[in-house]
Amino acid sequence: MKEIKYILLVFLAFFSCNAQDPTAFSKEALNDTFVTLQGETITFKEILEAHKGSTLVIDIWASWCKDCVGGMPKVKELQKEHPEVTYIFLSLDKTQKAWKKGIEKYKVEGNHYFMQSGWKGPFGTFVGLDWIPRYIVVDKEGHIKLFKAVEADDTKIKSIL
Repeated sequence: MKEIKYILLVFLAFFSCNAQDPTAFSKEALNDTFVTLQGETITFKEILEAHKGSTLVIDIWASWCKDCVGGMPKVKELQKEHPEVTYIFLSLDKTQKAWKKGIEKYKVEGNHYFMQSGWKGPFGTFVGLDWIPRYIVVDKEGHIKLFKAVEADDTKIKSIL
């Protein structure tokens, strides 16, 4: 019995150390739908296509989220340091009204979309949402360069940009 536990432990350690973050979005995530500020429905794939050729910082946030709001000064500093980057904000607010009010209240500059499918929708499931804010960096070719950061001043974000 002790040998089986040891083998299981080695097996888990090996596979958890070799797990890699994805470099591309899944078909399900790409087909998930969001809402624009104008109230139109758009797929995540269409969002990416609209910004093709640009480096993207994707910020998953909500106006009710204390950590998200508290991190906004870091996001604004990042925007100042890297104005050539496109900033996409995906909101997990409970309503579109709260989302729009939050953008205005916190003066969030960038491209805004409402995540109507929420935490457990196709996009949220793909990125394994367990906390917000959440930052993802996508390069000019559309490859995910950083899959998970929870602080806008994360050194990994800055080194990629």
